[in-house]
Amino acid sequence: MSNSRVQVHPSPALSPVSQDLTGLNTLGLASRAGAFVTLEDAAQLPALSQLARAASSLLVLGGGSNLVLPRQVEGLVARVAFKGVRLLEARPDAWLVEAAGGEAWHGFVETCVNQGWDGLENLALIPGTVGAAPVQNIGAYGVELQERFDSLTAWDVCAGRLVEMSAADCRFSYRDSVFKHDEPGRWVIVSVRFALPRPWRPVLGYPDLQRHARLAAGEPRARDIFDAVCEIRRAKLPDPAVTGNAGSFFKNPIVSAQVRDGLLARFPGLVSYAQPDGGYKLAAGWLIDQCGWKGRSLGAAGVHERQALVLVNRGGATAADIMDLAHAIQGAVSERYGVRLEPEPVVV
Repeated sequence: MSNSRVQVHPSPALSPVSQDLTGLNTLGLASRAGAFVTLEDAAQLPALSQLARAASSLLVLGGGSNLVLPRQVEGLVARVAFKGVRLLEARPDAWLVEAAGGEAWHGFVETCVNQGWDGLENLALIPGTVGAAPVQNIGAYGVELQERFDSLTAWDVCAGRLVEMSAADCRFSYRDSVFKHDEPGRWVIVSVRFALPRPWRPVLGYPDLQRHARLAAGEPRARDIFDAVCEIRRAKLPDPAVTGNAGSFFKNPIVSAQVRDGLLARFPGLVSYAQPDGGYKLAAGWLIDQCGWKGRSLGAAGVHERQALVLVNRGGATAADIMDLAHAIQGAVSERYGVRLEPEPVVV
């Protein structure tokens, strides 16, 4: 980790306002912030640090796709809205591409595919922003963000300075990073740089991709994979604009080979994937489905009919409703399989 070469000059003080957050979280939970600011320029960051020092807490908000919000959010909420995408360098081994933290992730992926900067197409249609992507170390269809990551620029709210962070600084692991373990509100991710490999090679190991008609014949292009991933996700997952949801609500649990073999002996249909370290990733959706939760509801919170990993707001659900359902599912899976499911979203 090092100090950034980018210079930030103080801007006029930010003026917090009261803000309805219902439309700013993809679960569609009714929520309000008493103190809310929008960050559109890095020059506002010193003022953010000043406000944060006086606030009881700071919540950094991107696309709101990985949050469970209460009716009233205490402290300060800062929405990241930095914009911009640019090619920094065309190296023999990689395209080095930078995107601002407030860019919509899917839009950024599509821009890269359109420009011929291939390598992110498997991560199409994931909700949220570029700045939120490293926090979660997002991944889908055989590719994880850390495999395409170069570095990022972040504002340390506590220290009041910009820093450059490498992959080692970010401490990536499965759906995890340093940002999920440092004190909440410490970091605002300003921009992220990606090294997209040259020559490009398609990643087609995921079963759904192997079965997709668009990819079955000939040598697929990145655009073909992008389109196929979009089709698969739209067929499986609800649109947050129609049905409130936070995407996959639980991580796929990682277990030892011994635990996996024991479970497989008892449950021959167990879905699992070998990991490089000798462990196994279990399919959380399969575990939930086998416990009979797919399509069920508790009050206004429910499990999606086509994807058991997705919890949905059926209308008027609160954070308590969502978490009551999550706890019931965790209990059922733990009782039957002895496996603890860990939620992906941040519960505020």
